[in-house]
Amino acid sequence: MRFTKRHLLDIESLSANEIGTLLNLADSFLEISRRPIKKVPTLRGRTVINLFMEPSTRTRSSFEIAEKRLSADSLNFSASASATTKGETLLDTVRNLQAMAPQIIVIRHACAGSPHFIARHVDSAVINAGDGSHAHPTQALLDCATIRAHKGELAGLKVAIVGDIAHSRVARSNIWALTKLRADVHLAGPRTMMPLGVERLGVTVHHRLESAIEGADVVMMLRIQKERMGGECLFPSLREYSQTFGLTRERLKLTDERAIVMHPGPMNRGVEIAPDVADGPRSVILEQVTYGVAVRMAVLYLLAGSPPVE
Repeated sequence: MRFTKRHLLDIESLSANEIGTLLNLADSFLEISRRPIKKVPTLRGRTVINLFMEPSTRTRSSFEIAEKRLSADSLNFSASASATTKGETLLDTVRNLQAMAPQIIVIRHACAGSPHFIARHVDSAVINAGDGSHAHPTQALLDCATIRAHKGELAGLKVAIVGDIAHSRVARSNIWALTKLRADVHLAGPRTMMPLGVERLGVTVHHRLESAIEGADVVMMLRIQKERMGGECLFPSLREYSQTFGLTRERLKLTDERAIVMHPGPMNRGVEIAPDVADGPRSVILEQVTYGVAVRMAVLYLLAGSPPVE
């Protein structure tokens, strides 16, 4: 199928077929990462600007590696190194970057909707690398790619997403992706961390971890997003949270015996996930990172105009 989107801003605007196109292409790019020389000239002559206005380890580094493996020219900006620290608006910053004629701008920003706003004012393709609590489309794609590698088709799988759902852009994007691919999605978390009316997205809500993960094929754990709570206290203590919603080896026995465990990172070991589960035989957390590079290569390739792969 031909990919016709100019930008990648969220998962909501993608069809199931478009998601499938991206996942299939990511599988082909995964092979490049296994070569002795991990580089192809596919995006030679194209310029990608990485504008990260919020801290990032996995997303930023995997975009940079993906760009290098595709032979693109990369320019990396962080909030501390940008003129926004001197009072320049985000729009003015991006317009100045646009004047350098990049093909793609990858942006992460703490404010929801920032990539959508920028996409309306630039000629470049825009990739949302995470905007506030709203969306993180490439994370959802790499999560789906990892699940598919272990489980085949996602249709019919029981996927449990556990933790701070209300403040998680990863949860939102995964809900859209997984439901479009016909997975059976179950959410679990404290009532104070569960968005009102989220059931309208086609998911089942639980307020106990055990009922959400019972018989699950996939368990995705999320950290508490303290930086997005504005100082609110939404749970009594980390100890109580861990005792109620932490994934332990004992609780993992409730899942299907072939279930996999996921986490988008960064992990808070001993809070939402026990160390022996995070490092255990069912964990595919590091595989998610591997697929992150392949998925971002696929997204860059398609938004750069699909040049021939060599």
